[in-house]
Amino acid sequence: MLHLEPIPDHLQEDLKILFVGFNPSIRSSETGFHYANPNNRFWKILYEAGLTPRKFRPDENSELLTLGYGLTNIVARPTKEAAEISNAEYREGAELLEQKIRKFRPKAVCFVGKGVYQQFSKRKAVSWGLQQQPVIPGIVEYVAPSSSGLVRIKMDDIVEIYSGLNNYK
Repeated sequence: MLHLEPIPDHLQEDLKILFVGFNPSIRSSETGFHYANPNNRFWKILYEAGLTPRKFRPDENSELLTLGYGLTNIVARPTKEAAEISNAEYREGAELLEQKIRKFRPKAVCFVGKGVYQQFSKRKAVSWGLQQQPVIPGIVEYVAPSSSGLVRIKMDDIVEIYSGLNNYK
């Protein structure tokens, strides 16, 4: 069986926004960079939403820290698709994620995918954007669509949701 390595988090104190994905893709595991699959639109979305001054490349992912943005995932194990993640992995990942958020206290946490927030919050009904009742008091919890190329939401609509994060940068 192919053993894929998790990829490093990019975390530090005083982050403006911490982006939380499902888990690394196979391509991210191979390269060691977040959102490395060429079909993933994360870097394009951040730029088009006005969150970054230019479109970054996956191999520049650590440079987001200079903008006050961090990167992590709810589950560290790389898979081909999020459907391969077990409930036990999500439970453990949600606990670890909560510890990271409490330790680093970013101003806002952007969950890159409604399912990521559903696993973290244990809530079924989740809307896009700002969550009115955060799991961790004092932290802005924000839900945005997954940046995966598999998502069937128009790019303009995705960018519009992400652009709401400009209030926290």
